[in-house]
Amino acid sequence: MTSDGTPSAVAQLGKRAKAASRVLATASTADKDAALLAAADLLLERAPDLVAANTQDLDAAVAGGMDQGPLDRLRLTDARIQSMADGLRKVAALADPVGEVLDGWRRPNGLQLERVRVPLGVIAIIYENRPNVTSDAAGLCVKAGNAALLRGSSTALRSNIAIAGVLREAMAKVGLPEDSVILVDDVSYETAVEVMQLTEFVDCLIPRGGPALITSIRDNATVPVVIDGDGNCHVYVDASADLDQALSIVVNAKTQRTSVCNAAESLVVHEAVADAFVPRISEVLTAKGVELVGDAGARQRFAAMGEATDDDFGREYLDLKMSVAVVPSLDAAIAHVNRYGTGHTEAILTTELDAARKFTREVDAAAVVVNASTRFTDGEEFGFGAEIGISTQKLHARGPMGLRELTTYKYVVWGDGQVRG
Repeated sequence: MTSDGTPSAVAQLGKRAKAASRVLATASTADKDAALLAAADLLLERAPDLVAANTQDLDAAVAGGMDQGPLDRLRLTDARIQSMADGLRKVAALADPVGEVLDGWRRPNGLQLERVRVPLGVIAIIYENRPNVTSDAAGLCVKAGNAALLRGSSTALRSNIAIAGVLREAMAKVGLPEDSVILVDDVSYETAVEVMQLTEFVDCLIPRGGPALITSIRDNATVPVVIDGDGNCHVYVDASADLDQALSIVVNAKTQRTSVCNAAESLVVHEAVADAFVPRISEVLTAKGVELVGDAGARQRFAAMGEATDDDFGREYLDLKMSVAVVPSLDAAIAHVNRYGTGHTEAILTTELDAARKFTREVDAAAVVVNASTRFTDGEEFGFGAEIGISTQKLHARGPMGLRELTTYKYVVWGDGQVRG
């Protein structure tokens, strides 16, 4: 509310989103899919406009001294716009979760109960620097019958306005409310806090950003929140690992795309293979521009490696930097991962089934990977289509969040005159 008691601009946007969510909740699968396909076509048709808007954002970010990692996340290219369009098409092709009967049973008094999947309502997403989130998040929200209230960063404002405009046009084109997708274009901190507190209109808030954003959410949010947290992801090379395979996996996990949350930030090596593996992987990673810091065991085997602190082992770099630790046992590796990990994705490379089972059982993370790169933890690779985030918490969603994670359920009770005695 403003000082004179009228709804604020953000509250008015929330009210509009809530009204749109009522329509979306009962929209047919065909209409929702048609909207997503129309949006995909329009994204490609308007690609030059999107790139032009993004170029302005990039120029301003460079002038402001933005680092390369964030710049990469901000950048839109024709290939990334194509990926956004492909993501919308993949979501359109997925089964609609709304209306799914999860289970059902009959009580002795004759009441028939069903648990039915329904939309959450209005989902707010506060995100930083990645304009593709505008499309990815909106597409998933709409397919799951939710309105999307989006608040991006100031650095991506022009890009987000352009993308949101395309999505809103696509909604209207097929007869769904334009307000199925609303972008909050006031990027002030105060406005972000207001979005976090729209309890009358927002049913779930999903933040996507760095530690400062997550801290602000924890301090200020009064609406339900699902945290898309840091990804300090580890790869553990066990005593029995195939070292050729391990080399390929570690290089991919670290360097395939360094600026994303499922890139590996930490390498843990069993001392039984450390003499053979640490120098070898260090030479390859260093040649690719990766700065390595490690404990005494790692530095003993690769002299050019810097010394790692506790902060180094616990950090999500999102850059060409990696911590390395040498451990005496599988138990020590698990302890290291659980101490420094953020609950995102952890991998073990091993040929011993018992070691793999122990690692997957005892490591506390949303995703635990055996003999593959950490880079597979995302919605598309899991078959969810574009994802709205990767939850590092345990309620109500964990790991990559796709359509089902954007729904809840209600009980439908069928009777024929029963009354309670």
